[in-house]
Amino acid sequence: MTTVPTIALRPGHEISRVIRGGWQLAGGHGPVDRAQTIADMVAFAEAGIVTFDCADIYTGVEEMIGAFRAEYGRTHGAAALARIKVHTKLVPDLEDLATLDRAYIRRIVETSLKRLRTERLDLVQFHWWDYAVPRYLDAVGWLDELRREGKVAHVGGTNFDTARTLEIIGAGVPLVSMQVQYSLIDARPERLLAKAALAHDMWILAYGSVAGGFLGDRWLGQPEPVGELENRSLTKYKLIIDDFGGWDLFQALLRALRAIADRHGTDIATVASAAMLDRPAVAAVIVGARNRSHLARNVQVATLALTAADRAEIAAVLAQATVPEGDTYTLERDRNGRHGQIIKYNLNKAS
Repeated sequence: MTTVPTIALRPGHEISRVIRGGWQLAGGHGPVDRAQTIADMVAFAEAGIVTFDCADIYTGVEEMIGAFRAEYGRTHGAAALARIKVHTKLVPDLEDLATLDRAYIRRIVETSLKRLRTERLDLVQFHWWDYAVPRYLDAVGWLDELRREGKVAHVGGTNFDTARTLEIIGAGVPLVSMQVQYSLIDARPERLLAKAALAHDMWILAYGSVAGGFLGDRWLGQPEPVGELENRSLTKYKLIIDDFGGWDLFQALLRALRAIADRHGTDIATVASAAMLDRPAVAAVIVGARNRSHLARNVQVATLALTAADRAEIAAVLAQATVPEGDTYTLERDRNGRHGQIIKYNLNKAS
């Protein structure tokens, strides 16, 4: 059986280099069969993908992972359960940023503890919608108090730019990781964040490595889509493709990835994700999987060894590309801009 490589973010916190994402299980991508989803999580864990990503705002997902943990511990034992790591997020609603307090942060953590059926959260990744409300240092400091109290093992962040990441670290919060959008068509983390991560013992957890499915065989040789796309995920990544250099250059990248995939007996999505594990400071990629239908490919992401020739072919296309503007998540923070207009902001009450 193939063993999925692992990496230690900190002593005692070892994760698989492929993380099973939970966003697609939140209901916005179609009906979710709870029993089947829990069985699929067991299959992922048995295959070596022992790290799961979720959020307080992913409706129903923390509860399903909590049920999975209970089932997995019952059937596989305490030692196997101890290898399971769950990364959740703490995402205060935009409308609450100016008024939230220590009790607000504690309430979200306590709710996640209850949903996940655990006494301590493995990793809580903190998010803040609007830097113009400059209270994120207070909020992440209150989260860090819960770490010192023992309710949280580690604190990370998600979608912070480099300057604020360093500000948080400078305030004494030991950020273990920063989860950001990072793919072959979106190299914004390479401007500043990756260097800061290497300098401050912080890891990058990459989401969006297949750009919502655009970096896949389905789109190879297809005409550029026009009009409304089928979901917000495709809409946002199509904007990134436009910034990357447009549809023709994107097709050139897909052709290069297909040639590499042919040599390795795999598919475009696997190559695109595996390429991100080569990047400095990247600990893992997060794969959005609704079920286990692509489990073998998900495992292969972490085991595929790209050659120097493979990397050179990818680099030749990327040399013609434009890195999207700004630092990590800069474009998305402009709520009036084309990237920010499609984001939903106040989901904690709904979750």
